[in-house]
Amino acid sequence: MSSHITFNKNLANIEGSLIRTLDAEMQKIPDMVRLTLGQPDFNTPRHIKNRAIEALEKNLTTYTPSQGTPDLLNASSHFMKEKYDVTYDPNTDILTTNGATEALTASLLAIINPGDKVLIPSPFFTLYESIVEMAGGVPVFIDTVKTEFMLKPESIHEAMTEHDNVVGIVLNFPNNPTGVTWMEDECKQIADALRKYPQLCVISDEIYSEFVYTGKHVSIGRFLKDQSVVINGLSKSHAMTGWRIGFTFAPAHITREIMKVHQNMVTNVNSIAQYAATFAMSDGIDDADPMREEYRTRRDIFCNALTELGFKIAEPNGAFYIFAKIPDGSNQDSMAFALDLAKQAQVAVVPGIAFGAAGEGYIRLSYAASIEMIEKAIERISGYMKGGVTHEQSSIQ
Repeated sequence: MSSHITFNKNLANIEGSLIRTLDAEMQKIPDMVRLTLGQPDFNTPRHIKNRAIEALEKNLTTYTPSQGTPDLLNASSHFMKEKYDVTYDPNTDILTTNGATEALTASLLAIINPGDKVLIPSPFFTLYESIVEMAGGVPVFIDTVKTEFMLKPESIHEAMTEHDNVVGIVLNFPNNPTGVTWMEDECKQIADALRKYPQLCVISDEIYSEFVYTGKHVSIGRFLKDQSVVINGLSKSHAMTGWRIGFTFAPAHITREIMKVHQNMVTNVNSIAQYAATFAMSDGIDDADPMREEYRTRRDIFCNALTELGFKIAEPNGAFYIFAKIPDGSNQDSMAFALDLAKQAQVAVVPGIAFGAAGEGYIRLSYAASIEMIEKAIERISGYMKGGVTHEQSSIQ
């Protein structure tokens, strides 16, 4: 019997994650070196896991306040002040979410009415577009390729002149997929440009803030706090992707609206994860430091090798990704290049087209992998680019 169920029309153009679809397919190939997902290859620090065990033994398994436990809110407020010199009131300005993804979703749902436009610098993390569309909004992309993936104030002004009904902009520094990030002067210039449009809600995804290799991360909250939602979490900084701890940091009047979405979607975040996260952000405030140094070493090894092979790279000063321009003379169709590299060399990367049209001609490689795996990938990519692949070939069905 056929179904007559109808669905939300906003979902019509939304597909499943191309990154995860490709990763699942490439896992089927034996001996594949996977450089696809933004998954830290470090374990969650032992002291955090011990706190989760402690929470279980204390039977801290009931509902918590929707905003988050008071201890965690206080710890996250201290974290932001200590790390990034931004002050948020734990009672009114902070919301604990199920990872940065829920923080993004709740924030965008809170500001978008049907037909509203949201600016998204491109290339971009894939969820930005789909969440805007799911909310009934219209994404407007700002191509950053010609400015080496750095958003410029003039690009903001051009987009605001060209489009009406723009209610928000999504920023992401350090950036996924490019690894590019802003310095203090650049952040301030962008804040100054956005201040001219007080109707804009600035949603700043800063989940990779602890992985900046030269200088320190600068939060948009330092310069544009009154109209910004800063999004962060522990997935990357503390290798806690599966724990699903994220946050929004915003003025009280914005946080109240985001809270309405949050309460109606999830009620509250996992109580055990919140308890452990409290200590991650206090006792473990510098847990990311040794990971950052390891990522820096991996980045340098990988960038040097890829550059020698003819890939052009905008220096990644943050996150743990390399966004490499496919060398001239090779297939510039990033999907075709990535699939052929997987088949012929058994190295899995993400095609640039997964991050929007501005990403075409590029591939993203994650160096959240051991040096041993990176060196194996370099050897295989080198053989592929020189036409001398010798190990057993596989195929993607």
